[in-house]
Amino acid sequence: MPLRHDMRRGALLMLGATALFTVMSAIIKGVSSNVHFIEIMFFRSAFSLPVMIAIAARGRDWGLLRTKRLPGHVVRAVTGTLAQGCSFYALTVLPLAEQTALTYSTPLFVTLLSIPFLGEKVGIHRWSAVLLGFGGIMVIALGEGAFQGGGMPDRVIAVGMAVAVAQGVWSAMTTLLVRSLSATESSATIVLWQSLLMTAFTLVALPFVWTTPSLLEFGLLLLVGLVGGVAQVMLTEAYASAQVSALGPYSYTSILWSVLIGWVIFADAPGWSTLVGAVLIVASGLYILHREMKRAAMRRKQ
Repeated sequence: MPLRHDMRRGALLMLGATALFTVMSAIIKGVSSNVHFIEIMFFRSAFSLPVMIAIAARGRDWGLLRTKRLPGHVVRAVTGTLAQGCSFYALTVLPLAEQTALTYSTPLFVTLLSIPFLGEKVGIHRWSAVLLGFGGIMVIALGEGAFQGGGMPDRVIAVGMAVAVAQGVWSAMTTLLVRSLSATESSATIVLWQSLLMTAFTLVALPFVWTTPSLLEFGLLLLVGLVGGVAQVMLTEAYASAQVSALGPYSYTSILWSVLIGWVIFADAPGWSTLVGAVLIVASGLYILHREMKRAAMRRKQ
């Protein structure tokens, strides 16, 4: 088990995981023209399982599946599947940078959902940050660069944006569920149950969307699972090395990777609305993070 509070190790792992997740998204976008996004979801989960099993074998920890909170894992897998489905669908119709920017709405919805689910009181500072973040979403949605999605009809792009924001809602619910599960479950157990259950869920839907991939497409789908699995492990190790609040800012580097990859590979130069909106959303997320760290410090002093 890595030592906690190793900030350098945690930061490097977070940067690596963020880069790999962006690469995975680019591969998904590339293969989605011929393979249904639900089929991609299945391969993403199924091909990441060997990575999870290898970790269990390395640590000789075959009790990772042992849990007393199976219903919690099931609900967490349902919300995770919905979040992933929204994310993968949005990748099929939106430029990579736009989709990435809209996924940053998750902290905004975590703040909102913490009120009914956790009974938290949200002050004027965090409310202001939430409003700023939603302002960023509106800039992306309504700006002049919003409806230039590689020849896609405006209606399809609008639906893609709505789905990308919905992904933020489901991801926020997943985050809150993981917080609850983490009180009694290890990160490895949560990730392993996630992979198993999400594979099972997408397997049920697979016969309705199946198209036989070509050899190249199959190789890319294999890569999606392996890259996603390694990135998930790196993310888990990062959170085991340093505090989540300290690592938050490093996750925003994905916008840099998505802009670069989208520009070089897909010739999607982001419009001003995407860039300005991303800055507003990131700023709101960082301010929410700052307020959470300040509140945690005040609680420790009490």
